[in-house]
Amino acid sequence: MKEGGNPMATNKRIGIMTGGGDCPGLNAVIRAVAKRAMFEHGWEVFGIEDGYEGMIKRRFRRLEAADVSGILATGGTILGTSNTSDPYAYCVPGAKTAARKDVSDRVVANIRQKKLDALVIIGGDGTLYTAARLSRAGLKIVGVPKTIDNDLGGTDVTFGFDTAVGVAMEAVDRLHTTAQSHHRIMIVEVMGRRAGWIALYAGVAGGGDIILIPEIPYRLEPIKAKIHFRKTIGKRFSIIVIAEGAKPLGGDVVVKKRIETSADPIRLGGVGVVLGDQLERLTGQEARTVVLGHLQRGGSPSAADRILATELGAEAIRLVSQGIFGRMVAVRNGKIDSVSLDIPAEGPRLVPVDHPLIAAARAVGTSFGDE
Repeated sequence: MKEGGNPMATNKRIGIMTGGGDCPGLNAVIRAVAKRAMFEHGWEVFGIEDGYEGMIKRRFRRLEAADVSGILATGGTILGTSNTSDPYAYCVPGAKTAARKDVSDRVVANIRQKKLDALVIIGGDGTLYTAARLSRAGLKIVGVPKTIDNDLGGTDVTFGFDTAVGVAMEAVDRLHTTAQSHHRIMIVEVMGRRAGWIALYAGVAGGGDIILIPEIPYRLEPIKAKIHFRKTIGKRFSIIVIAEGAKPLGGDVVVKKRIETSADPIRLGGVGVVLGDQLERLTGQEARTVVLGHLQRGGSPSAADRILATELGAEAIRLVSQGIFGRMVAVRNGKIDSVSLDIPAEGPRLVPVDHPLIAAARAVGTSFGDE
């Protein structure tokens, strides 16, 4: 492991930041980072509010033990977050167009002026990509991987994923009864951007008849055939779980809108509605679509996510205490480990088409819209 400097025996001030979208378990990480820093090392801990926006505008606040007590089960983040404030392409407030400016020097200066000896940055690929650049600019940073999408490179799993799968699974469970009562096709659209982890796991756990993920482009005919087959065996309803980034063979994703002030301006959404309209015409059967959206990101984290977030947060402080920076804590082969901060930027971790869970789902008759 790469050493980033001398151990933090004399360093006394660290900062914590949460960036990107909110996620169940963020507060559990904040709690673990702050409590270990305070109780084991006696360090001062400062929260940086609203992600990189807070770094740019000096929104620092001292955290006491009372501030991080009782937040383990609380959703969201007590520090606030933002996914529209990239220090290397900051959208200038008040500009008539999306004018962008590199203000990274300001961020480095603000951190040094605050005399923060190290930063723990909690975020997804975009947040950690920026963290890697700031690390190369001289800041001492340890990253913590966060996303409900479970698609971050360098780690086998991210906290927030288990909670999101549970929410989606419960939705599928509940929709079974109304689908069966009205003999409908019920389509559940879940998050995941370009990765199908949530759709795959929630679809299998919820007993979805058809699961559509970005990694396996679908065709309408196999979906129609699956629905028809179910009718022949007396099942007059079908449940489809579809990832927001799923797309037909030879087609493209459905874009809900663009947010030009964001570092990642494309917002996916609506593929379930498009598919429902197509299937109604093809099958003559009524279809209804439920888009779960931000429901998957809210609420209290599951037990698994609370435990994982606590482990990752505690490991982050262990690295800081040993002077190891430029790293992201991670789960590798079932163990807590760390990797270079540069790895998350290498691209999303997609579902392998030969994943054992896909094989298991196919074995019990689940269709992936490709055969």
